[in-house]
Amino acid sequence: MSTKAYYPISEIGAGKPGFSKTRSIIEAAFYGNNVVKVDTLKEAYELAKNSPGTVVTDMPVKDGELFGLEKDAKVLLFNDGAVTGRYAAARRIKGEPGVDEAKLDKVVMDAVYETRWKTMYHATCYVGLDPEFMVKAHLLIPEGEENILYNWMINFQYMSDYYNKMYRNSKPVGDGKEPDIYIFSDPQWTPMNHPDVDYSCLSDPLTLCYFDTNQNCAAILGMRYFGEHKKGTLTMAWALANRNGYASCHGGQKEYTLADGSKFVASVYGLSGSGKSTLTHAKHNGKYEIKVLHDDAFIINTETCASVALEPTYFDKTADYPTGCPDNEYLITAQNCSCTLDSEGKLQLVTEDIRNGNGRAIKSKLWSPNRVDKIDSPVNAIFWIMKDPTIPPVVKLKGSALASVMGATLATKTSTAERVAAGTDLNAIRIVPYANPFRTYPLVNDYEKFKKLVEEKNVDCYIVNTGDFMGKKVKPADTLGILETIVEGKAEFKQWGPFEDIEIMDWTLTDNFVPDLSDKDYVAQLKNSMDTRVNAVEGFNTKKGGYDALPDEALAALKKLVAEIETL
Repeated sequence: MSTKAYYPISEIGAGKPGFSKTRSIIEAAFYGNNVVKVDTLKEAYELAKNSPGTVVTDMPVKDGELFGLEKDAKVLLFNDGAVTGRYAAARRIKGEPGVDEAKLDKVVMDAVYETRWKTMYHATCYVGLDPEFMVKAHLLIPEGEENILYNWMINFQYMSDYYNKMYRNSKPVGDGKEPDIYIFSDPQWTPMNHPDVDYSCLSDPLTLCYFDTNQNCAAILGMRYFGEHKKGTLTMAWALANRNGYASCHGGQKEYTLADGSKFVASVYGLSGSGKSTLTHAKHNGKYEIKVLHDDAFIINTETCASVALEPTYFDKTADYPTGCPDNEYLITAQNCSCTLDSEGKLQLVTEDIRNGNGRAIKSKLWSPNRVDKIDSPVNAIFWIMKDPTIPPVVKLKGSALASVMGATLATKTSTAERVAAGTDLNAIRIVPYANPFRTYPLVNDYEKFKKLVEEKNVDCYIVNTGDFMGKKVKPADTLGILETIVEGKAEFKQWGPFEDIEIMDWTLTDNFVPDLSDKDYVAQLKNSMDTRVNAVEGFNTKKGGYDALPDEALAALKKLVAEIETL
């Protein structure tokens, strides 16, 4: 699938696809006489290397010439300042109740005007790595932000000859009516008192991430963290995919080939730090032939159940990759880490979150030697990764409504990848529907797509708890063992107590994780956990004017669980 960049005169005008007010404000900035096109990774690397404040380490980029860099390219380090994570509170979604798009459009108008005094860089990439789904994305960003530009171009697919040809041969998305993605960014932006500009529409006085996803455009203002640009781009690609028959997935997917030649495709969904990357990249001691699609961003065709990766590289935390770790051989860039001189006087990264939480690096596609861009085999199972201490290490969900609503009420904890308000309890359980805080469309769209996968396509659905279960730590060995047992068809599930639609597999690998339903304290905590989900769905039905309301069957499925708990 391809998006639209060029329009016949007859298709240009008010009320036509690609010509909303917000998009017209943003797109015009890309054609200013202060704009410099950056067409290749080599150009972007040189700009980033020479940008003030960049640290050019002595760590070589492994086989950089295979993906558009010079043979002698080095890992570049750039640090952003005090903010080292995503800030969800700054997001404003055009079309949501309570979002004042008239005021926001004027904020962006003024921000665009102020960039006339700056040299602006225009880069273009592809999002989606298969002819079935490829969209073109554009980024405009000021001089001085060359590291964001370079990171963006290596995070997504730069315009190589191979992918240019693939894009030309791909099918137009949305009957040829979906326009290219345009992102205007000015990390140097600060609000200024100008006539007719009212900043009361912002949730944060110094930052804004404004999306018009129906017209594939966004403005990112006052935000230096690269993750805002990565997830901002994915936000629009996911919304575009959602409109065109795909389930948008913030998670990982892999395909197992078993000894008898059969395939098993597993999709895992969780926030940063939940274990989704660990589960996705686990090699299982070589027991299976494995193909990895991606560990963060992909889409599932809800008709064929085939899946497509949206990015070639990996934007990973560096906390678990100490200096000298073999995995660091595949780094291309690093953000918000430190550095020091080794015994040979060579400049090396200092990782492990010593400087700050959420240190990051982009690893090349070569890090995963079994990497693919599309999995044609239909997905077999969905795993909601939760950190809910009342849920055993694994349960299986039977009904499609329950399976989907448990994804919609996915319980987890705040990760260091996020910037949160002072005083936020990072250990508190919170609900993040489908582990995707980047949704810009009504929640029911995801609910119906995942329900369809279970109901019509016979996809199995599980919850895996990667946190702790009633004070007992669920170790990676437990979760990986559970996955292997399911993949090999050896899992023995049985009805869990009074729950008609939940099955359990007793698990005792590293500890006794069998829940005791005669323990009144445990039952009370389990009921509280399910009540939290009931309250969340009731909140979806009322907050933001019911924008995220779910069908009655979703709430009914959760209330049935509560009623069953009350029989204990």
